[in-house]
Formats: sequence, structure tokens, C-alpha cells
Amino acid sequence: MDDSGKTDLCKIEVKKQQNYREEIPAIVNELVLTCNREECFDHVGPEPIPSRDAIIDIIHRARHLLYPGYFIRGRLDEVNLSYYFGQEATAFFEIFSRELTLAVRHDCLRFNLPCTHCEARGQEEAISFMRRLPQLRKSLAQDVRAAYEGDPAARSYDEIIFSYPGLFAITVYRLAHELWEHDVPLIPRIMTEYAHSKTGIDIHPGAHIGESFFIDHGTGVVVGETTEIGDRVRLYQGVTLGALSLPRGSLESLRKKKRHPTIQDDVIIYAGATILGGETVIGARSVIGGNVWITESVPPDTKVFLKKPELVFKGSGPGISEPPQNK
Repeated sequence: MDDSGKTDLCKIEVKKQQNYREEIPAIVNELVLTCNREECFDHVGPEPIPSRDAIIDIIHRARHLLYPGYFIRGRLDEVNLSYYFGQEATAFFEIFSRELTLAVRHDCLRFNLPCTHCEARGQEEAISFMRRLPQLRKSLAQDVRAAYEGDPAARSYDEIIFSYPGLFAITVYRLAHELWEHDVPLIPRIMTEYAHSKTGIDIHPGAHIGESFFIDHGTGVVVGETTEIGDRVRLYQGVTLGALSLPRGSLESLRKKKRHPTIQDDVIIYAGATILGGETVIGARSVIGGNVWITESVPPDTKVFLKKPELVFKGSGPGISEPPQNK
């Protein structure tokens, strides 16, 4: 093809591209119109809503305060410790109080609630939360020790803090639960769903979880909103602490009722176990085996396992024989 032919092709491509671009204004108009229809969701208005990116940033800033020295690039020692906490705490307060204000204001405007002086409440909630950070540090330290004592593969506390997805999910849960208990809208769920997306561990911020909690491996763990977990409980991957299937039309009546199980102190629940129902109680010191399905309460000091399955080996290797044939 000579140069003139190539030029003609280029002109045709440019024309097609221009035709496509000319469709954009009509598409934009259609998108604008969808914002006035009830079947679509949007947040169009003068007041901004909380930023998911800012809330994720708050999680990481909170970890700077909860695990000082672990998630920074610089050195932290006794010389700069007070300066470090001062800088981190001040920046945390400014960002956190702004997002709390936006969350409270969002609910007030969208649901026509009585004025709660959202800016003042945002700052009050932020400083109230920060007052609880020293106690949260102590609680999370117990979770770290529980992981070390429950996992022989753990070489050090540092390894757990840096790398264990279970600890990250528990850390975010404990942050979010504090806000949930104070009726802060939106932010707690954004926090725990971020942890869910990073770890595969889904803990609702409304769940009540005791001290020294350990999730080993963790992928696929689900802990529902009204779950109650005692102290020194250990879960393995794939455990579901969920609700029974809800009858159609009963959702609203059950929204505020207990739908998820209670797990008492010192219980171990192995991989793949499913425990359902708000009236289901797993008694203290019980051990729940892998892949079981439980919808009834279990007394304390009980072991629950599936009956051992029959294994069939086929092959020609040493010690392998064909199973007997049924006659």
C-alpha cells in the first residue's frame, strides 16, 4: 500500500473516532437523567459524604498508634517517642473528626433527623475514641499473644503483627466495634469490609468478641452481626458463625433480634464448621470439629466431630489393595 492509501485509512479511522466521541453528550444526558429516578442510587448534593479512601487511611494511621514502630519507615526510640505520638495523634484527630462529621451529617440530611450538631459530635466522637486507644492496645496485645500461643508456626510476635491476616482483621474489627457501639453510621462497615476485602475474613462490627481472640489462617471466616464470642476462642479457616435462613417478609422484624450464635469461653472451632442461629450456644471449653453443621446448642466440655468417613485407596503401590466387593 502506498502512502496515499495509508493516509486515506487514517482519515477514515479519525472520522470513526469523531463519530464515537459525538455520542458522548447524549450518553451524559442519559446519565444525568438517571439521577432523578428512584430505581437508581446516587449521592448528588452540596454536602460531601465520607471518603472510603480517607477511612482506609484512618485504619492505617490507627495502626501507627496501636503498634508504634511497626508500620513506619523511620526509627522510633525513646528520644522521639513523644514527638512521634504527638504528630500521629494530631493528624489522626484532624482526619478522623472530619470523616466522623461527614458520616453524622450524611445521616441527618438523608433521613431528616433532628440536628445533632454534627461537627461538634464528630470532634467529640474522635477524641472519645482516642481516649480508648490505650485500652485497645492492651486488648490487641492479648490477641497477639493468643496467636503466638495458638500457632506453633509463629516464630515471634513481630511476625504476627506484620503478617498475620487474622490479626489485621481483628484489629480493624476492634476499631470498628468501638464506633459501632457509639452509633457512628457508615464508617464501621466501611472499615470491616475493607479488612474483608484484604483478608477474606468477614467480621461484622456489631459482633461482640472477648479477649485473646485468634483466627488461624482465616480465609473464608464469617462472623455475623449478633454473634457473641467469649474469651480465648480460636477459629480456623472457613468457619461460619451465621444466621438461619430468614423467611420471606420477616427481614425487618428480625433486623434487631439476635440471629447469630453465642460461643462461650475457651472454645476451639476447626476449619469449615458452620454454626447457625441466634439461640445456638456452644458451651465453654468445647471443641467443634471440621466441616460440621450445627443449629442446636452444645453443652460445655463437649467434642463434636463428624463420624470418620470410609477412605478408599486404589492403585498398585505397596500396601494398597482393592476394597472388598459387596456381594
